[in-house]
Amino acid sequence: MDQETARALFNEGAFLLLFDVPEGTEFGIDWNNWTTGPLFKGVKMIPPGVHFVFYNAVSKFDGNPAPRTGFFHDFRPHEIMVKQWNNSSEEIVDKPMTEEEISSLRQNLQNLDKNLAAYPYDNLKKWVSMANFITPNLVQKLSPENKVIYSVLELLPHSEVDSDMSSHASKTDKDGLPNMKANPMSVIRFTNMPDKWYPEGASPSDISKHCMDSSYILDIVMKTYNHPNEFLGELQFTFICFILGQVFDAFEHWKEMVRLISFCETSLQDHLSLFSSLVGVLYHQINEIPQDFFVDIVTANNFLVGTLTTLFSSIEFSCFDEDLQKRAKQFRKYLTKKFKWKFNKEPDDWAPVVVEM
Repeated sequence: MDQETARALFNEGAFLLLFDVPEGTEFGIDWNNWTTGPLFKGVKMIPPGVHFVFYNAVSKFDGNPAPRTGFFHDFRPHEIMVKQWNNSSEEIVDKPMTEEEISSLRQNLQNLDKNLAAYPYDNLKKWVSMANFITPNLVQKLSPENKVIYSVLELLPHSEVDSDMSSHASKTDKDGLPNMKANPMSVIRFTNMPDKWYPEGASPSDISKHCMDSSYILDIVMKTYNHPNEFLGELQFTFICFILGQVFDAFEHWKEMVRLISFCETSLQDHLSLFSSLVGVLYHQINEIPQDFFVDIVTANNFLVGTLTTLFSSIEFSCFDEDLQKRAKQFRKYLTKKFKWKFNKEPDDWAPVVVEM
């Protein structure tokens, strides 16, 4: 990067200032990560927009990393975000600053420059391709109330979560240990993907029809968003929580979303733009799934192969848009060539449930 470009980025980009982060902490933003040194004080030249910041505290005794913690933030041009390491909780927390203190920091940025890691612009295009549908409003909607993404869910005693629990038996399990419950403040607020794809009171034949075609329930889910592209934004948000945030529950939600939209056939024509963008979203995501996840999780039960077989079939036989059909065929050909996947038959465990009359 030439000096003129670097100077412009320094002036226009955002700053994340981090004070007192222990040396050796695993720290990252988007698809970039570092091991912090003794002089590390944050990141400079962050492109305006939504980004994901994450870190792992590292044990002083054996050097093993703690579970990952992260957060999404919409960085504004010239913004200075200031955070500080909390030794007791081993977390990065907000550092309250007055306007005068922020102004003083801004005037001192040149002196802090040597302590700040530059955002790697070579990877910006990759991040944009993985998060281009994630909006600030969607981040606000999906993030936990405390704004922190934990790879290991924070648990609290039932008595601290449910104030109406009074009996001793309800507070402990059979071994006398405290009953634990997820801290509601730290739960990611994913959109509910209904287990049943059919309306209440549906006849057996209608149940069979809806179990083979998710159009009915997809239309209901889409009404929970302000714009259809927010479905894709949540798909990206969820994937990032899984890959970068290391949240396994996010992978389960991602699978539910992929399966729901892949089994849409009847109303596919009503969502052509959504499906056209979906092909691109899945292309970038599948390329970023680590190889060990493919072996241990993704292909172990043929989830992607079976689900994408249904998606490609729906686009081929229920879609009259040539551009979408072309994109789907190119994507299918790419997956077949790269991963040797054969999209010809759905695995038995993904077959729809048929209700007998």
